[in-house]
Amino acid sequence: MTGGGTPALAARIISEATRRGITVATAESLTAGWISAALADVPGASAVLRGGVVSYHNQVKQEVLGVDASLLESRGSVDAEVARRMAVGARRICTSDVAVASTGVAGPDAHDGKEVGTVFIGHAGPHGSGAVEFRFTGGRQAIRAQACERALERLLELIEAE
Repeated sequence: MTGGGTPALAARIISEATRRGITVATAESLTAGWISAALADVPGASAVLRGGVVSYHNQVKQEVLGVDASLLESRGSVDAEVARRMAVGARRICTSDVAVASTGVAGPDAHDGKEVGTVFIGHAGPHGSGAVEFRFTGGRQAIRAQACERALERLLELIEAE
């Protein structure tokens, strides 16, 4: 399912979040629940994992996470600002301290004018929000696994910054 370092990374996230009393949430399009599943695989995750939204369809991004319809229409779903707003929405609806989001193109074809391997990881926390763009290579599963691992790395950075 996910990358080789993912279980150890998820364990570190749960340990650090528990130690610091920080709750986490996810909003996932490209990864379709892999990020929250990696966290939930760790014993004790229920102490910090508030929840997640799989928002594969734009209507869910808009109606559940609060991403503006005009933004989705003008830029498409594979976009830094969309990823940022997804994370902000997840943090809000799950009432968590920090949140991460994933959106991108795993293939086999380009989407929204973005090439296969284009991924945006959004984040939100008490000190603000943002997104980072990545370019991954490999097949569909490899791209999704890399996105999951980068999102978990960003989540750990957010927790360690608190």
